[in-house]
Amino acid sequence: MINFFLLLGAYMGVINLITFGLFQHDKRQAEKRGWRVPENTLLALAILGGSLGAKWGQYALRHKTRKQPFALVLNLILIAQILLVVLLVIPTTRQMLLS
Repeated sequence: MINFFLLLGAYMGVINLITFGLFQHDKRQAEKRGWRVPENTLLALAILGGSLGAKWGQYALRHKTRKQPFALVLNLILIAQILLVVLLVIPTTRQMLLS
C-alpha cells in the first residue's frame, strides 16, 4: 500500500509540474504571438491530475484567469477532484466507491 501512495504522490508531482510548465510556455507564447497550447490539452492535463498545477499557473502567471468557459471548467475539475479525495478519505464512502 505504501508503494501505491509513493507512486501516486510521484505521479501527482510530475503531472502538476508538467501542467504548470505548459501554462508557463503558453503564457510566453501568448506574449510573443507564437504557437499556443490548445485549451483542451491544458484541461486534459488538469483532468489527469494536474488541476493544482493548472490553478497555480493560472494565478502565479496571471494566465487564463478571465478566459471563459476555460476558467469555469478548470474550477469544476478542481472541485470534482477535491470532492473525490474527500470521499476516498472517509472509510465508508471509500469502501462503497472501491467495491
